[in-house]
Amino acid sequence: MRKALIFDIQRFSIHDGPGIRTLIFLKGCPLRCLWCQNPEGINPLPEIGFYARFCIGCRECERVCPEGAIVFESGKRILRSKCTRCGICTDVCYAGALRLIGKLYTAEELLAEVRRDSAFYEASGGGITLSGGEPMLQASFLSDFLPLCKEAGFHTAIETSGYFPYEKLEMLLPSLDLILYDLKAVNPSLHRQLTGRDNALILTNLRHLIEIGAPLIIRMPIIPTLTAMHENLKEVSNFLKENGIREIHLLPYHPLGESKLEAIDSPLRPLGLSRPSEEELAKITALFEREGVEVRIGG
Repeated sequence: MRKALIFDIQRFSIHDGPGIRTLIFLKGCPLRCLWCQNPEGINPLPEIGFYARFCIGCRECERVCPEGAIVFESGKRILRSKCTRCGICTDVCYAGALRLIGKLYTAEELLAEVRRDSAFYEASGGGITLSGGEPMLQASFLSDFLPLCKEAGFHTAIETSGYFPYEKLEMLLPSLDLILYDLKAVNPSLHRQLTGRDNALILTNLRHLIEIGAPLIIRMPIIPTLTAMHENLKEVSNFLKENGIREIHLLPYHPLGESKLEAIDSPLRPLGLSRPSEEELAKITALFEREGVEVRIGG
């Protein structure tokens, strides 16, 4: 029986598709975006997060760890080279300083979770949105789960970076009502600098989805000094115009992800950036609208 590794289920979201939605965050991502909002979703395996501010110093985690991977003398607390991510330490950490990031669900178990919110979907025209990480890394599981959601009458959406073999999404299209597709940069060199990957596959997949008339919303993260540079914005607006796209959703940078980096010993580093100002967003909006592309701010 296929299972998915889920690192969060967020209820009552209103920014990731129509109506009130349940966001399901699947673990694993092929990109390494410098501004990643969910760095705990990059690793495709379970992780132990250490949140020092909650630690009460009881040392129960140290006592039960079978690998000797808990070190109180270290500010990071976990020797990652020894840790097998068994989660025993998190079971005894009553203060919540140690947390297992990633839980396995069968399709039926996950459906039971989202059914709890079905009244909100019915009242608002909402549904479920698959996020991550990159949910397409667990496409085989989604081929089990999404048809169950459709049978239950739930609206379905997926947030994706576009970095996947097209055949994987093709098998899911009959069970998807909406694809929220991130477009960070058109220039391949810039895209590699920002994410660690070339964007040829992303652009090819996007063009294919546009050609077949898939239900798409294209979104662009607006990261000061990175994606929000004039040349990149102009290239993205030209790409949209050339491909007949007349709307884009802008996602202004928020430093939310930076607070999570230390907990998982992430190789990513804080950027020290501020959120784009209203004036900056207005200028970016005007740039797109001059090219005939309507702008929405947020999900």
